Amino acid sequence: MTLPPLVSPGPALTADQVARYSRHLLMPAIGEGGQRRLLAARIAVVGAGGLGSPSLLYLAAAGVGSITLIDDDVVEESNLQRQVLHSADDIGRAKTDSAVERLRALNPDVAVTPVDRRLDPTNAREILAGHDLVLDGSDSFDTRYAVADACDALGLPLVWAAVLRTEAHVTVFWTAAPEGVPAPGLRDLFPVPPAPGSVPACGDAGVLGPLVGQIGSMMATEAIKLITGCGEPLLGRLLFVDVLTATQREIPLLPRHDRPRRAPASSPTDAATDVEESTPTDVEHVSPAELAARLAGGEAPFVIDVRDAHELAEGTVAGAVHIPVADLLSDPASTRDVPSDREVVLVCRAGPRARLAAAALRARGHEGLLVLDGGMLTWPDPVPHEETT
Repeated sequence: MTLPPLVSPGPALTADQVARYSRHLLMPAIGEGGQRRLLAARIAVVGAGGLGSPSLLYLAAAGVGSITLIDDDVVEESNLQRQVLHSADDIGRAKTDSAVERLRALNPDVAVTPVDRRLDPTNAREILAGHDLVLDGSDSFDTRYAVADACDALGLPLVWAAVLRTEAHVTVFWTAAPEGVPAPGLRDLFPVPPAPGSVPACGDAGVLGPLVGQIGSMMATEAIKLITGCGEPLLGRLLFVDVLTATQREIPLLPRHDRPRRAPASSPTDAATDVEESTPTDVEHVSPAELAARLAGGEAPFVIDVRDAHELAEGTVAGAVHIPVADLLSDPASTRDVPSDREVVLVCRAGPRARLAAAALRARGHEGLLVLDGGMLTWPDPVPHEETT
């Protein structure tokens, strides 16, 4: 579904700009009008790390006229494996300093404004106000929810992604999208942040460098599509990428049935009230030891493995029923045999897909839902899939 361009065209292009952006001008989907929209756009990018690096480089190269860069971190040696915006000479510098230097050198057309502050619920709305859209490349759940809630309150589209090891999710959230367009937000996908320690950070679990380059570039593409009105943005669609198997899969994503379409709030107080009232109780988690004890007890829970079929070769929880998350979300009939009189435990590789599946089941009226902390990465006793029922 195409959308109207998010940004009005700016002034006519100069001769130098015609030469610089000639490859865009040759494309009917962008052309001169689209390039003028890009030069007039105001984008906020949260994070100058793994996802922010390629996003910022390609947005600046594309001629996005105004970029606000928010990051309070410094460059570390371990960043250089994937954060291609920075170099070895930048170790110890503020990421905003090295990023601004690189982006201004890449394209003098772009006005880059650094914000060397940690974005949180107390300042997010103030920092993000006045932009046309936001890209979130942060690596903290607290920051991600602060960004998403502020975008909801301000009515801004949010290009969002998350990566872990060799897998990634990417989508566009926009709770104030035009009528007739899917308008999901982060809290429709994950109503509240996961329990502390239940999802490993890349500093603990690792991440493949080229993966963040691929996903960050996709984020920049989504931003360009929204600004110029070309193509079909990832609204209402969550793209799941697995680079080890070179596969991509779309998962439908819709607002919760009990959440009204959000309009921009009139004040910070209104925004905070909206978020508080629309946030349901989070799905509970169960540790591997707790799940093993319950499975050995008299009333064992019903376990659903929501991974893709090829992942089952790594083993699964004994007795688990396999329902891929894509089937679970798109086909209500796939869960018709899920019992209503037993606890249901959702399992995936690391946790995010299981929480997504739990949210979908809860929206269909299921109760007693649990998610295995850390997924199969933490399960001590996987069994071959052929032994499951």
